[in-house]
Amino acid sequence: MTEIWSALNREILQPPRKVDEAVDRLMLVMNNTERQSVASVEENELIEFHFCLGVAIRNAFGLHNPDSELLAACGTEIAPDDASVIIIKALWDRLQNEKLR
Repeated sequence: MTEIWSALNREILQPPRKVDEAVDRLMLVMNNTERQSVASVEENELIEFHFCLGVAIRNAFGLHNPDSELLAACGTEIAPDDASVIIIKALWDRLQNEKLR
């Protein structure tokens, strides 16, 4: 059993490599109130999360590292700020899809 926890711990400590993995991770760490806060805004209002959630994403997921696989997955020649916008939009899309269920 401890082998499973060790493997999970190693996986969680590694930055996500793809946008979907980043969204999965955000869904794990965000509480219901935080998820509702993102889900309740219109798409054109997502910019309001740039200096809170966006900063957390950029720092926690290593988007300032030029060798970041997640940064590359967001597009070539993209800045960390823009990558966090893509991830927040993907999170918002997932939350919108969950509301429709």
